[in-house]
Amino acid sequence: MSEPPILRLNPALDPAALAAAYARDGMVRIPGVFEPAVADILARMLEKAIDWDVICSTETGKAEVLDRATIQRLGGAAVAEKLKAATLRARTGFAYVYLGYPMINAYLAGRNPGHPIHDLTEFLNGPEMTQFGAQVIGVPGITKLDAQATLYRPGDFLTRHDDTGDGDRRAAYTISLTREWRSDWGGQLLFHDELGDIERGFAPAFNTMTIFKVPRQHSVAPVAPYAGAPRLMITGWLKDSPPDGTPRAE
Repeated sequence: MSEPPILRLNPALDPAALAAAYARDGMVRIPGVFEPAVADILARMLEKAIDWDVICSTETGKAEVLDRATIQRLGGAAVAEKLKAATLRARTGFAYVYLGYPMINAYLAGRNPGHPIHDLTEFLNGPEMTQFGAQVIGVPGITKLDAQATLYRPGDFLTRHDDTGDGDRRAAYTISLTREWRSDWGGQLLFHDELGDIERGFAPAFNTMTIFKVPRQHSVAPVAPYAGAPRLMITGWLKDSPPDGTPRAE
């Protein structure tokens, strides 16, 4: 039996060239971020092995996380009302609905012990990834990558926002592990100018990382009702918080 592939970045990546593109555009697209065998394992994990929560926005824009136990306690009708309310709020402001797995919180809480997603959480916050991120965005001292796994179903969305945080977010990132996608299925990561026009957009892809400077106006286009596959991503921010987790003062 062959050994499983090593969880690492693709050795063929050129951080200096990626850093030049990020410095020029404030964003960079990184195809082939992992070696093919690693990307395949990560994608299969998201496709088949995650106990997804339902995540929707509240009236204040905060995330309400509905895990399996909460959904059973509330009942289907009450959950549907929460999702409907979030969708209606999207008409006039910031709102979202999707499935997610809060990787950092789950790791710290000991949720799903032994699950391979915790290996990915450790890797994203290990020296190889933090040093790579720091080199690409040109900000020394990146200490962690906040992370959540997400699955967008038909109808799921994330309206326009700029990712303004507590002072420690130096860039946002997505790692797309979506094997197949048609552009007319929606789900694009969209960047908006001051007038709301779309400056740039990226469709879900496979084994592709996107890093972009924040704050910056962006959204995730609603997934079409006829989409034939899930939109699977790892998303979060590159941060330079001190090790104790306290946001760095500006």
